Amino acid sequence: MKEAVREWRRKSAEVFVPLSHPPAEAQVDFGQADIILRGELATVALFVMTLPYSDAIFCCVFPRECTEAFQDGHRRAFEFFGGVPKRISYDNSKIAIKKVLGPRARELTREFLRLQSHYLFAHHFCLVRRANEKGHVENLLGFGRRNFLVPVPRVDAIATLNTQLESDGREDLQRTRRGKAGSKAELLAEERCQFLALPAERFEARRVRTALARSLSLVRFDRNDYSVPTDYAHHDVTVIGDIEQVRILFSDQVIATHARHWGKHHVTFDPVHYLALLERKPGAFDVARPLEQWQLPDCFAVLRRRLENEWEGEGTRRFIKVLRLLESATLPQLTDAVEHALSIGVDDDDAVRLILEHRREQPVALFRLDDRPHLALVQVQPPNLSGYRCLLAGGAA
Repeated sequence: MKEAVREWRRKSAEVFVPLSHPPAEAQVDFGQADIILRGELATVALFVMTLPYSDAIFCCVFPRECTEAFQDGHRRAFEFFGGVPKRISYDNSKIAIKKVLGPRARELTREFLRLQSHYLFAHHFCLVRRANEKGHVENLLGFGRRNFLVPVPRVDAIATLNTQLESDGREDLQRTRRGKAGSKAELLAEERCQFLALPAERFEARRVRTALARSLSLVRFDRNDYSVPTDYAHHDVTVIGDIEQVRILFSDQVIATHARHWGKHHVTFDPVHYLALLERKPGAFDVARPLEQWQLPDCFAVLRRRLENEWEGEGTRRFIKVLRLLESATLPQLTDAVEHALSIGVDDDDAVRLILEHRREQPVALFRLDDRPHLALVQVQPPNLSGYRCLLAGGAA
């Protein structure tokens, strides 16, 4: 019985045809890997692009597999290889495919089409549940994890790990694979001659969404909330999220920029966004949640005490007016103005504003004719002051 089962399994096991891989073709896949990020175990998305002809491999990691990571992985890989492969094979990821229409027919997502139209490569999607069609990247995904991410790396930032992974990839190019005529680097140099050129304009990996700024002046993007100035509450805005940051636009104006948070249910506040509202509601200043973690230099606390002693009920509002200067100045600039005001015994919000404006003024450059030779040829006739002299003479008399 055992022999019969063994024979059945042997006969029913699928047999694959060895494939020939021409130059300038690539395969892409995502996997997962564990790292120690800022002292805590984290699972990250491992992006891998391989070139089967030269066996070159590029790896980088992202907090999560998503549209921005997919796009940025391509950009990094193309820059690493020094060009764009003519054809790239994929599985049927929802990042790239909106709908499977048939064995090979696919309705592609808008963001995949934007990536493809920028770099002009051709795509090839595997048959459903036939990942063996891109078996090269499937194998090298495990290779990259075993050789580049063992032992588990300890890093303070994902960018640091990606720098190391790029270095590992360049070192791996010096290897020579069995059955290959030269090293990976030599074969890659051959492939590079057939690559598409990198576009002059760098691709922007990002995701765009429209959202509503709610009553708390918060906009939700990718499961997290980000603040906007209170003037834009109850307005529709456009959110652009890339790997590093989130930008929020109203019409064609950027109204808020935040560092991207990759967790969920996190709220990112910019305290300056709420100062205009707090100026109208100064009683909420000490209990305002956006200001809870705001660390200001000690000189601001001194200024607030002086303003509240001087102006009693209006002191807090005047202090908020000082803080609102951060809407157009940096914190170091305002700190310098506040320290100077305190040093000369001034405790007035208008005085701080004048000091800030004065210190930010640029000195007028001395006008010179050295780089304006055409002006040296201009002749200006001296004015006739005889009438003015007669006036002076008559006045003296």
